[in-house]
Amino acid sequence: MEAPGRVAGSPGDPMIGRVLEGRYRLLSRIARGGMATVYEALDLRLDRTVAVKVMHPGLGDDDEFAARFVREARAAARLSHPHVVAVHDQGDDDGTVFLVMELVQGHTLHEVIAKEAPMAPARALELLEPVLSALASAHRAGLVHRDVKPANVLIADDGRVKVADFGLAKAVSADTQHTATQGVLIGTVSYLAPELVVEGRADTRADVYAVGVLLYELLTGVKPHEGETVIQVAYKHVHQDVPPPSQRVPHLPPYVDALVARATARDRTLRPADAAVMLHQVHRVGSALADGVADDPELTEDLAPRLRAGHDDEVDAPAQRGGRGDTAPQVWDEGEMATLLAPMAPPPAAPGGPTGPPPAHPPRQTRAEATTLLRAHHDDRAATPPHGGAGTARAARGRRRRGPLLLALALAVALAAGGGAYWFGWARYTSTPGVILLPQAQAERTLEQAGLEVAYDDPAFSETVPAGQVLATEPSPGDRVLSEGTVTLTVSQGPERYEVPAVARMTEDQAQDALLERKLSFDESIERFSENVPEGQVIRTIPEIRTVLRPGGSVDLVVSKGRQPLRVGDWVGESLEEMRSTLEDRGLVVEVAGEEFSDTVAEGDVISHDPAGGTLFRGETVEAVVSQGPELLPVPSVVGFGVEAARQTLQEAGFEVEIERDDDFISIGFVLRMDPGAGAEAPRGSTVTIVVV
Repeated sequence: MEAPGRVAGSPGDPMIGRVLEGRYRLLSRIARGGMATVYEALDLRLDRTVAVKVMHPGLGDDDEFAARFVREARAAARLSHPHVVAVHDQGDDDGTVFLVMELVQGHTLHEVIAKEAPMAPARALELLEPVLSALASAHRAGLVHRDVKPANVLIADDGRVKVADFGLAKAVSADTQHTATQGVLIGTVSYLAPELVVEGRADTRADVYAVGVLLYELLTGVKPHEGETVIQVAYKHVHQDVPPPSQRVPHLPPYVDALVARATARDRTLRPADAAVMLHQVHRVGSALADGVADDPELTEDLAPRLRAGHDDEVDAPAQRGGRGDTAPQVWDEGEMATLLAPMAPPPAAPGGPTGPPPAHPPRQTRAEATTLLRAHHDDRAATPPHGGAGTARAARGRRRRGPLLLALALAVALAAGGGAYWFGWARYTSTPGVILLPQAQAERTLEQAGLEVAYDDPAFSETVPAGQVLATEPSPGDRVLSEGTVTLTVSQGPERYEVPAVARMTEDQAQDALLERKLSFDESIERFSENVPEGQVIRTIPEIRTVLRPGGSVDLVVSKGRQPLRVGDWVGESLEEMRSTLEDRGLVVEVAGEEFSDTVAEGDVISHDPAGGTLFRGETVEAVVSQGPELLPVPSVVGFGVEAARQTLQEAGFEVEIERDDDFISIGFVLRMDPGAGAEAPRGSTVTIVVV
C-alpha cells in the first residue's frame, strides 16, 4: 500500500497510537476512502513497517460480513505476484476489521495521470502491462478485483508497479447493491462495467472493462463518461459506448482505438475473456507501436469487437415482437379493430383546447368496449341457425327488428364510453409548457398562465445552465399533464464549485478532512520551516484559500516543519565585526559578554562565544568574549640594582629578563641601564633587557 511520506502523528484521529490485536501500532494516516482508512503501522512482532487498512465503523458489525472478509482476505493473500501488493494478515480487534498489507513507498497512478496525461500510447501500455499481469494472475486464481482504478495502482519510488485491494470489493459487495440508485457502489463509478451497475454481479470481464477505461484516461487525460451525479455516469456506462480516444487525440493509430473499443464493449461477451487475453492484445499493439506502424487494418479488424452470430436478431427481436420485449400473441385483428373503433375517434380539439399528438394507443376503456362489441358481433353470428324454415324466418325477422335497436344501443354505449375515455385519457390533460432555461420567476409565470401549479425539487448543479434558470421539469416539456396539475421545477445552482477552505493552523489530517467536506482532493504535503506556525500544522494551501475549484480539484498543503534551526559556527580568533555581520544576516543576535586580555588573540577578535557551535532559532542570542590584546604592565626601574635583585623585581612585575654586559664591563654587577626604560608599559610576559657593568 502506498505511503506518500506523511508526517507521523495525527492528533485528530483517535486510531493513531492504537495497537490492533496487540501487534500493529498505528503510526500515521496515509489515506482515507469510502470504505476504509489506511494507516502506516509498525508490526511490533516482526519490527517492520506495514500498511493497515481499517474498515469504517459499521462494515465490520455484521458477523457474516466479517467471515466473508476473512475468506476474501485469505484468497488475496494466496496471490504471490511481483505486481500485487502483498497481503500479510487480517484481523478483527473488538469490532475493528482490518487488513495488513505491504507498504509501498511511492505514489499512485492517479498522480501520474494528473501530471502526464494525455500520454503517448507506448507509455500508456507500459503502465498497463504490469496491471494486466497482476490481474491475469488473480483471474487464474479465480479472484476478480472489481475496483480497478488509478488510486489502486501504486508506483514505488524505484518504478515498480503494484495493484492493491484484491478481494476487498468482493467481500463488501456481497451485502450491497451494485446499482446507481440504491445501496453502495463498490468501485469508483467511472470504471464500473455496465453489468456491475445493472446486475450487481461481475466476472473477469468487469476488470477488463475497467482497464479499458483506464487506458482511455491515460491516452486522453479525461474519463470517457462524465456527469454531474453518480447516477448520470452510471447511466452512460450502461447506455453509451466509450468513444474512440482518437476523437480527443487525433492521429492515434486505428488499432489503438480498436483495443479500447474491445476492452470497453458494453456487451461483456465481446470483451477479452480475462486479463491474460487482453495482455496478449496489448503486446500485439505494443509491437506495432514499437515498429512505427501508423495503420494495420488486419490488427484493427482482429481487435475490433464483432457481434456474435444472431446478435443483431436478438437485439431487434423485441421491436419485431411489438416492442419492449413483449412476446404475447396479437389479440386484436387490426381490420376489425379499425372498423369497431372508428365511431369512437375523439373529435377535433376545440380552439384554445389542448394541443399535441393523439395518444399512441387507444384508451384502455375504449379497447374494453370494443371487446364487448366484438363479442356481441360474434355472438350474433353464432346465434343464427344453420338451416332455414318458418320458425327460422320468424326468428330472423325478429332479429332483424331487434338488430338496429341493439346496434344503436351498442353504439350509444360505445360513444359514451369513448367520450369518457377521451375525457379521462386525453381531454383533461394539457401539454407541459417548455420552461427549461427560463429564469425561475418567468418559468413560474408561464406555468401559472397555463393553469398549472408550480412545485420545486431540490436545486442541482449544472455546467451548462446558469444559476437561477430552470434545469429540468417533471413532467418534461411537451409531456401530458393534468389541467390544473403540478409541474415540478429543478432550478440550476450553476456550475458546482467549491472554495478552497481556510485550513491554516489545522493539523494535516484536519485539513484533509476539511478538503473532503468541500469535495476537494488532497494531493500532496509540502514541508516548510515556519517561525510562527507550530510543527505539523498547515501554513497555507496551493492554490490559496478562496480559490474556486471544480469538485475533486487538487489542493496541496504546505505543512510546517517548525522553526528553522540556524547554524552558529566557530568564530574563535575571528573578527567580532565579521561574526556580528554574518550571524545577524542569519537572523541571530550577537552581544559582547565581556572583554579580556589575551596574549594569543589579537585585540578586537573573539576569544570565545556561547553557544560554542550548533544551532539556534531566529532571534536568539550568541554571547561573545572579545580580546583586548595582551595586558600592558609598567616596567619598574631597576637601574643601580644588583643583577639578582633586578631579575627578581622584573619577574615579579610580569616580565622576562635578559642580561647584557656593557662594553666597559668591569664586573661590578650593577644595572647600568634597561630596555624598555623605567616607567614604560610593556605586555605581560614580554622581555626587559638590563645592561650590567
